[in-house]
Amino acid sequence: MSDEQAVLYGVVLAGGTGTRLWPLSRAGHPKFLHPLTGTEASLLQATVDRLDTLASPDRVFVVTGVAHAAAVSRQLATMPEENVLIEPSPRDSCAAIALAAAVIARRNPEAIMGSFASDHLIADKEAFAAVIRQAMTGASQGLLMTLGITPTRPETGYGYLQCGASVGAGPLLKVEEFKEKPSYDVAESYVKSGNYLWNAGMFVWRVDAFLSELHRQQPQLAAGVSRIASAWGTADQEEVMGDVWPTLPKISVDYAVMEGAAAVGRVGTVPGDFGWNDVGDFHTLGEVLTADQAGNVVVGQDTGGERPTVLLRETEGLVVVPSSGRLVAAMGVRDLIIVDTPDAVLVCPRERAQEVKQLVDHLKELGQHGYI
Repeated sequence: MSDEQAVLYGVVLAGGTGTRLWPLSRAGHPKFLHPLTGTEASLLQATVDRLDTLASPDRVFVVTGVAHAAAVSRQLATMPEENVLIEPSPRDSCAAIALAAAVIARRNPEAIMGSFASDHLIADKEAFAAVIRQAMTGASQGLLMTLGITPTRPETGYGYLQCGASVGAGPLLKVEEFKEKPSYDVAESYVKSGNYLWNAGMFVWRVDAFLSELHRQQPQLAAGVSRIASAWGTADQEEVMGDVWPTLPKISVDYAVMEGAAAVGRVGTVPGDFGWNDVGDFHTLGEVLTADQAGNVVVGQDTGGERPTVLLRETEGLVVVPSSGRLVAAMGVRDLIIVDTPDAVLVCPRERAQEVKQLVDHLKELGQHGYI
C-alpha cells in the first residue's frame, strides 16, 4: 500500500473508571466524560477532536461499555450511531481493539487503524498528527506501530519500550521489548541510556496485519471477534455478541499481541514529543493545567456565575475540584488535593495522589458500592 492509498480509521477506547481520580471519576461517570482539559470539552471530546485532521468523521469509532454508551452518544452527538461499538461487559483492551479492527476490516480490509485512549491529554495537536502520519508509514510496511513518548524524567508509573535499530531513513525504530513499570533506579537507567521510550498505549497498524498477528498468538480471541464481525450490522448481531463476547479472553493488547510481536521483529515505534499526559491522578492533573501565581489549580471552575465556587486564602500548590455546587474554601494550607462532589469529599496530600485507589478498594471491601 502506498502512502497515497493509506487511509486512517481512528478508534477511541472509552473504558475504565479512573479510580485514582475518585470521587470525581465513578463507575457510572468515569474520567473520560469529565472536562479535565482546561476547557469545556471532556477528555473524550478532546480525543475525538484531535483526530479531525487525520480521519473523516465516518472513520472515527468509539468502543465503550453498555453503561456509558448513552453518555458517549450525547457527548459525541454528530458521530454516526453505528460507529459507537458497545461492549456488553469489560474484557480488557485486546478484545475491544480486536472488535474494532474486525469491524473496520469488513469496511476496508487494507485500512490503517489508530487506537487511542479516551482519557489522555495532548498539548500539541499538530505535532501529534505529524507523529501519527509517521507511524502510518511504518504501518504501511506491515509493522505494528506503538507510539513512544520521549521520557523527560525517571517515571515509575509508566511502562517502557526498549528501542532497537532504525527502520529506513526516517524516525521509525524497531521495538525490541516491552518493559513493565520499573523501580526508580531502573527507570533512571532507562532514561540515561537514551534507548527507551514511555509506552503511551497508542497504536497504529494495518487491520489485516493486526488480525493476522492476533490469530497467530490468540486464536480463540481472533475466532471470536471474527464471528462477531461477521454478524455485525445484521439481525443476528446482538445474539452473536451476547453468546461470544463473554467467552473472549480478558487480556490487555500488550500482553496478548504486542510483546509477542516485538519478539519476532514486527513492532515499530516513532518517538513523540507532543505534550502527552495520561492524567493518572489529581497531582498529575495539577501539573498540566494552568495554575495561579501560588501554584493553585482549580479544575472545572465556573467563572461565569454570580457566586464563586472556590475561595482560597494563603494557600500554595492546591488542586481543587469543586463539583458539588457548594463553595469550597481553604486557608493556610499547601500541597493538598481537595475534591468536593455531592456525596463524597476527598482531602489528601498531593504526594499521595497515587494512593487514592486504595480508598476505592477499601470502599469495595466495605460493600459501599454506591460511592464507587
